[in-house]
Amino acid sequence: MDRLTEMEAFATVVDQGGFTDAARKLGISKSAVSKHVSALEARLGARLLNRTTRRVIPTDIGLAYYDRARRVLNDAGEADSLVTAMQSAPSGILRIAVPTDFGATHLSPVLGEFLNRYPDVSVNMVLKNRFIELISEGFDLAIRMGEMDDSSLRARKICEASQRLIAAPGYLAKHGRPARIDDLNTHRLLYYSHNAASSVWKITAPSGEVRQVRSSTWFSVNDGQSLLNAAINGLGIAYLPSFLYANAMKSGLVEDVMPELPQDVQSLYAVYPSGRYTQPKVRALIDFLVEKFGHRMADSW
Repeated sequence: MDRLTEMEAFATVVDQGGFTDAARKLGISKSAVSKHVSALEARLGARLLNRTTRRVIPTDIGLAYYDRARRVLNDAGEADSLVTAMQSAPSGILRIAVPTDFGATHLSPVLGEFLNRYPDVSVNMVLKNRFIELISEGFDLAIRMGEMDDSSLRARKICEASQRLIAAPGYLAKHGRPARIDDLNTHRLLYYSHNAASSVWKITAPSGEVRQVRSSTWFSVNDGQSLLNAAINGLGIAYLPSFLYANAMKSGLVEDVMPELPQDVQSLYAVYPSGRYTQPKVRALIDFLVEKFGHRMADSW
């Protein structure tokens, strides 16, 4: 006889307080419930229930067994629900947090295709350059760049982007090209202003040493596209990811200030809360992001 069936019959008798109500709950006959419980007691070699004419009371052993059996039955139910959920079509509101630069320049233009592909999903995209606490702030997913420090979240790599020093040809003609990283301290530098860490550039030297560049700010703004525009207009040198500067560099509007430096490569990740399973709407968006951007490596933007 099936162990789970015996467990379920016994646990339902305890929950309902008797065989009659348990039979009604399970949709089977009272004799069938009694047969399952008797078979369970025979297999275990222990009495689990004390039966009287008015009610059924679990024994001490029965109570201990009930606690474990109920956990097993709940897990089995969740396993069934998981399979059903994972096979269901993506639906519902999908709240995502995306860095302003990547969201505005690359994600926004393709979200229409995602929504057309999954018409039962609606997207609430929030563009933020600050660190987002997914669970406490109610987000399903976030896009993050760089190393993943939060081990409580799941992460899937989407693509890579290089970071380079870029400036307009006119700026370099007027102010000269820095020959060494230290020379940057004499130049007009364009910074992000959304947090203190962004005012320090970490640049890898040809030796492999990571150098920190901190200088008085000529121009700062909390938006990467605005920094790119400032660089194109000859205001100074910016340190930007390739998904921002690639088109401007192809058009000759900006150029690599120090091409001899090693590539500083950053990965973009989709991060989402860990759990027993991934919601179909979240899984659908992650697969879509990998499909659209997974082939982008470092300078291939």
